[in-house]
Amino acid sequence: MTSRVDPAGALAGAANPAFGPAADAAAQPAWATAAPAPTAAHGHTPPLPPTPHPPLAGGSVGIVEPRTMRFSDPLPLRSGAVLPDYSLVYETYGELNADRSNAVLVCHALNASHHVAGVHAGVARSEGWWDNLVGPGKPLDTRRFFVIGVNNPGSCFGSTGPMHTNPATGRPWGADFPVLTVEDWVDAQARLVDALGIGQLAAVVGGSLGGMQALDWALRHPLRLRECYAIATAPNLSAQNIAFNEVARRAIVTDPDFHGGHFYAHGVVPKRGLRVARMIGHITYLSDDTMEAKFGRELREAELAYSTQAIEFQIESYLRHQGDKFSDYFDANTYLLITRALDYFDPARRFGGDLSAAFASARCRFQVVSFTTDWRFSPLRSREIVRALLDNRLSVSYAEIEAPHGHDAFLLDDPRYHGVLRARLERLAESVGC
Repeated sequence: MTSRVDPAGALAGAANPAFGPAADAAAQPAWATAAPAPTAAHGHTPPLPPTPHPPLAGGSVGIVEPRTMRFSDPLPLRSGAVLPDYSLVYETYGELNADRSNAVLVCHALNASHHVAGVHAGVARSEGWWDNLVGPGKPLDTRRFFVIGVNNPGSCFGSTGPMHTNPATGRPWGADFPVLTVEDWVDAQARLVDALGIGQLAAVVGGSLGGMQALDWALRHPLRLRECYAIATAPNLSAQNIAFNEVARRAIVTDPDFHGGHFYAHGVVPKRGLRVARMIGHITYLSDDTMEAKFGRELREAELAYSTQAIEFQIESYLRHQGDKFSDYFDANTYLLITRALDYFDPARRFGGDLSAAFASARCRFQVVSFTTDWRFSPLRSREIVRALLDNRLSVSYAEIEAPHGHDAFLLDDPRYHGVLRARLERLAESVGC
């Protein structure tokens, strides 16, 4: 089911998946003059967009190459700390048009990165984490849009993070890496967008934690984006979600190989803690229906082993496999930083908990999407966002997609979900003339 909410407050359902984004509010705010595209930012001359590789068959953007941009100006953080002399890794897809009006920023979630779409040369199974959404002929069509994926500071996929050298000590940052917030990430992204010479983004798109970043763009940089796509997200974490994050963090920091976050110097990785953290997180990404349909009570072997240590059920095997994979590529300090940033995000906090007051600064149009079986960021949380937008007479379309996959649904190729985004993005492309 898809639905839309308009500023008059009416909620309507429709069989057509494009119905939600096709109906914007009548009371759309007048466009203010966007910030001019800078000619230089933070010591950088805006580079020309990279020449794209020929797309592969099947709508892929083809082979892509990550780029790194270094920033010599320190980044002030919400904690009062400063991140000195840092680098951001990013990828771009499609071509920036002459007036630089067709750029779309994609914000990543917890364990994703700048590699949104395409493949890396010579690397098997290297498709980007949102490759089903981004590419030529896909909902976020790179024949029309210039798409930017950036790896946030504190991550473990190339941008400056805990495993990099602390200039003050000459040793890896480890646990001394400053605590980051969603707002800090958005400030870093804004500097990259400045350096690319883009004054106003056509859209900022994100799911889950990425959706929180998209919301922050709309609240604190209201004139720098035309549209905000907040997918499977929430205006803050519930107590239950904070609890899941805390249990995961405790699994990591109590691993004997954690060494207070300075495990790099010991040549070890707290894999046991990372495995458990991932297993906990993965349970929250799936719906009960999906787990039941996929695994049920199926045994791994034909007969019970009557053991408290052996793997008896297929769901146990699956979770352990996910934990093993995760511990091979993800950084423990990064996990602590990102989950804490999730905990801290709460734009209504400085308004006494009034979310409508928090959204009063927004000026762009919004597309909000939720999924019926997502219990981590349930549709009720998306409706809170929609109500706050309506309170401010902002233009918002809302789609609640009936999907069995739980929170992970925002990453999957659901035709109704993609139909909503495709219709909305096609209208956006027409409005910016790309």
